[in-house]
Amino acid sequence: MKVVILAGGLGTRLSEETSLKPKPMVEIGGKPILWHIMKIYSEYSLNDFIILGGYKVQIIKEYFLNYAALNSDLTIDLSSGNISVLRSVKENWRVTVLDTGLTTMTGGRLARARDVIGNEDFLLTYGDGVGNININDLLKFHYEKGAVLTLTSAQPNGRFGALQIDNDDRVVQFREKPKGDGSWINAGFMVCSKGFFKYIPNDDTCILEQQPLMECAKEGNLYTYKHKGFWMPMDTLRDKNILNELYQNKKAVWKTW
Repeated sequence: MKVVILAGGLGTRLSEETSLKPKPMVEIGGKPILWHIMKIYSEYSLNDFIILGGYKVQIIKEYFLNYAALNSDLTIDLSSGNISVLRSVKENWRVTVLDTGLTTMTGGRLARARDVIGNEDFLLTYGDGVGNININDLLKFHYEKGAVLTLTSAQPNGRFGALQIDNDDRVVQFREKPKGDGSWINAGFMVCSKGFFKYIPNDDTCILEQQPLMECAKEGNLYTYKHKGFWMPMDTLRDKNILNELYQNKKAVWKTW
């Protein structure tokens, strides 16, 4: 199953870092947060990634093109140009990086990846949030419910899209960015059945979190997997500092590798 990661936004609330790089490439513990997200999935043997880039996508491409050199110990003979690898670090990953446009919205980015994803179920998440999500339990929940789309929900401070949930964990209403009322919110880490694309028009202005999720919920096809463990997005410099502090103090509970 492919893992699709939205990684093309401007990240304006983290402008101290994102003036030089896309937000998914901002580092936590010396590695891009994008790498941490990929490691979370890789722990569940999910190693086929499609990264939907946009803003400064070339930096993401360069990172993976040079991944072996950046993560290995090398001896470089400058007179001959010979390179010897002393210690090689490898990942069992297949990484596709797509340039989905500088100003394309989240739904539009997904629409541009339709042919690469193919006619199959897939996983989808944002390139700026980590958590100790049990992906196996998430997948089991999705298929038991027969959902078209299952999104993981968490209960932080209400900065993100809030969900009204019935007793069967079906999302009956999706609301974008409430003021903050203790609601369960959209934490990403989604499972999408191939039928979800019927909600995604070929329109760069389509915002995933608006009409597609709202229509999916209205038709009774959107469920949520309630995650009661750790989840945190890196939305501001303060968030980045908190995540780095957790990592440095060996309290990064999302790190299971």
